[in-house]
Amino acid sequence: MNIFKAAIAVVLGLTFTAAFAETAQEAAVRKAIEPRLGSDAKVASVTKTPYSGLFEVQVNGDIIYTDVKAQYLFVGRVVDTKTYQDYTKARLDELNQVAFSDLPLEAAMKQVKGNGKRVIAVFEDPNCGYCKQFRKTLEGINDITVYTFMYNILSPDSITKSRNVWCSANRNKAWDDWMLNGKAPASASDNCVTPHEKVLALGRSMKVTGTPTIIFTDGSRVPGAIDAKALEAKLLSLK
Repeated sequence: MNIFKAAIAVVLGLTFTAAFAETAQEAAVRKAIEPRLGSDAKVASVTKTPYSGLFEVQVNGDIIYTDVKAQYLFVGRVVDTKTYQDYTKARLDELNQVAFSDLPLEAAMKQVKGNGKRVIAVFEDPNCGYCKQFRKTLEGINDITVYTFMYNILSPDSITKSRNVWCSANRNKAWDDWMLNGKAPASASDNCVTPHEKVLALGRSMKVTGTPTIIFTDGSRVPGAIDAKALEAKLLSLK
């Protein structure tokens, strides 16, 4: 079973389990809320929360809340006013956990700096300004291995640019030349095969909706570019 079939099986398994684990009250809320969200909304689970009688509704990879009668929708964050803990973020982080060891790293470019002991994976688009900003941040980070998945979602020519990089004699240099200096790689030959479709399917299965998206070895992710201080702090926490 390849990673994509496995991912689908896991998602279906989780949805199946969640549906049968629901209480009668949660099932009643699901039955009431589903038709009110529209035909495009796919409810994965409904769970009663410990705060204010709200019910958590997982829908289309996100979380919204409703009341016991499914009469109102609450869209946003649930934050504890005493501790300022963001319960919604914590749940989304839990739901978006990634099994790093299952990533198809052969479909990514590998760059090792220093001893390479600290490892991250990054989804980037060649036309992404924030990705270029993050590349500049990585210039100052040592002892790290970076797996870059070229995730072409921003522009039609992203596929061409990534293809030319992937087919270069030195992929990492070609990527850095483009992302850091705006120097485009030479055009690839017609017989060069790239992992574009595989990476695109992977990103969609993981609900990667923007670039850059940084994946850490503990399975957590950060959507968007972060600065060197935040990156170092996160890597330090993984030791």
